Amino acid sequence: MPTIRPSRDEDVPAVAALYAHHVLHGTGTFETVPPSIADMAARRADVLAKSLPYLVLADQSEVLGFAYCQWFKPRPAYRYSAEDSIYLRHDAGGRGLGRRLLSALVEGAESAGLRKLIAVIGDSANHSSIGVHRALGFESVGVVRSCGWKFDRWLDIVLMEKALGPGDRTPPPPESAQ
Repeated sequence: MPTIRPSRDEDVPAVAALYAHHVLHGTGTFETVPPSIADMAARRADVLAKSLPYLVLADQSEVLGFAYCQWFKPRPAYRYSAEDSIYLRHDAGGRGLGRRLLSALVEGAESAGLRKLIAVIGDSANHSSIGVHRALGFESVGVVRSCGWKFDRWLDIVLMEKALGPGDRTPPPPESAQ
């Protein structure tokens, strides 16, 4: 059974290769050129510098998926709202692994003090991603139609959200204010 754990430096090449497949063949990301290993390492370092979770799903020595969250926008006021990203290796779907991985990410995000997770799902036909988010309590908040151009066609993004912990019912702890 694959395990979910915090990512490690040595996972970055496998994560970059897994993501490159999605960039080149999928519509879940609107990137069109796969980022280099160095770029992926820098992105991971930025997530970790914010004390946010960056997880991998691994079976022995193989990375089968990864998930992380990053501030929804770079400004400090967004530090309690993060966008989640989750990718499985192209041959790892259909076994409930995405649900396990996203569930672990939600737990990690809440532990990190986040109050909202936002899914920005590429392609309104991405039923597996929409479904796994819905299964974990994310609610649809809208569709931005035809905002991406990839593979010679217009693509939508689906926006979903999930409140974490007390959500917006209480202010964040004073020691968290910046």
